This record gives sequence, structure tokens and C-alpha cells, in this order.
Amino acid sequence: MRDFELQRKYDQLNAILRDLGSVAVGFSGGIDSTLLIRAATEILGDNALAVIGRSETYPTREFEEAIQLAQAFGSRYRVVNTEETDDLKFRENPPDRCYFCKTELFTKLHSIAKEEGIRWVADGTILDDLGDFRPGMRAKSEQDVRSPLLEAGFTKEDVRTLARELGIPTWDKPSFACLSSRFPYGQGITKENLMKVDAAESFMRDNGFRFFRVRHHDDRTARLEVGPQEFNRLLDPAFREALVTHFKSLGFAYVTLDLQGYRTGSMNEVLSEEEKKGYLSSK
Repeated sequence: MRDFELQRKYDQLNAILRDLGSVAVGFSGGIDSTLLIRAATEILGDNALAVIGRSETYPTREFEEAIQLAQAFGSRYRVVNTEETDDLKFRENPPDRCYFCKTELFTKLHSIAKEEGIRWVADGTILDDLGDFRPGMRAKSEQDVRSPLLEAGFTKEDVRTLARELGIPTWDKPSFACLSSRFPYGQGITKENLMKVDAAESFMRDNGFRFFRVRHHDDRTARLEVGPQEFNRLLDPAFREALVTHFKSLGFAYVTLDLQGYRTGSMNEVLSEEEKKGYLSSK
């Protein structure tokens, strides 16, 4: 039997969606937006539209999985090409890079919603996101984007628990961030280097790793963050040699292991709390 509090949140989510009437959801394939489009499709049918962004910042595997999930849910969906890498401010990779990316995405979402006669644009923001460094939240508030999961009080644990109960196969999928988060702030982002990181992370995923990031430093160095529980597999002599050979074939000169292990947002560790506050405020 479902937990009473989780059922209350689910009922609230459904009520919010009914009130919206029609909604275009920015669908990344991450578990939060996956649960949202699943619920929106169930409540609103064809009045719910999954909008899947396509760009070099979005891993090929994630894009393909998002399409498969939308099809499995019977959701209407559209693919939109986003050109954030054409934005000079984005390419310069400042700490508020995410603001420029989300501005591009939400602008495209609003355009599609207007074209489709849809009233609202929504994303998969949840309560946990409020405690993180997320400059993209500023773009969300500027463009009047709704966050039904947040409004219903969903945490990440709530999302995963409900997704599992609903039979969503990716309920335990590790958190995802776009590939631009693999570059240190101030290091320019190019389409070529984004594709290099995508290929490196695809290699890791194809070899069964679940919790990892390939951070790209100074155009030559790959800094691997891997879950400590997977260190032994990574350091197996045969696999280590294959990994180094493959990464060098992609253009990396050095392949390093971060002994602290996998963690989200490690590039933010160089920012002070005062700097974070400055980038989160309106400019």
C-alpha cells in the first residue's frame, strides 16, 4: 500500500495538472521529468506534450532513451534543436552558464507551446533542487515556467518511490546533468569537446559503470569521477589499459582518477558561497 503522504502528493500533482489544462514539458529523460510527463499524459492525454531538446550538450544515449520513454507512455512529443553553443556567453562557460542554456530552452518551449495552443510550460524541478547551485532557476522564474512536482512538494526520494510503484523502468537512474557541466568554469566549451566527452561517457556506460562523470580539463586531461564501489573494476589491469587506449583515441593526452570519487556538481567546489549568491541573483 502506498504511503499516505506520498499518495497525498501524487493526488496534489494530479490536481495541479488538471488545473493547468494543457502543458508542454521540458523532457530530458531524467527521472523527475520522466515522472512528470508520465503523470501529465495520464491526466491530460494529448494536451500534454513532451518537448525533447537536441544539442551537443545532451548525450546521444539520453536523447534516445527520452524518445523511447515518451513512446512507451503514449505521450505526444516533439524534438527541438537548441543552439546554446551558438551563444557566446554560454561558450565562455561562466559560473551562471546554466542560465543561458535554460533561457534558450525555455524560449523554444514557449514558442512550441504557442504554436500548439498549449497554455503552460513546465519542467521537472523538485524540492531537492532548491538547495543546490542552479543559476538556471533564474531563467525559469523570468519565463513563467511551472514546476508541478515542486508545487506538490516532491523530493527525489518521493519521485523514485512513486516511479518504482508506477513501473517506470528508470526509477533508480542516477542523476544526470548536461555535458557542459563537465568543463571547469572559464574553459571555453566547443561542440568538438562536447562530442569527445559524450563518446568517453558512452564508453563508461557501455562497460557497465553507473555512477561516474568524465570531467574535461585544459583540452588534454580527462578526470574520471567514479563511485568508490566501482574503483576495483576501473583499476582492473585489462580494463584500465582498454580505457586509457580508448580515451587517448578520442584526443585525451592524460587520463586521471579523482580519488574523492563521483559526486554531482564537483565543478562548483571552486566557488565561494558569496560567489554562488551573486550568480543566483538577477543581473
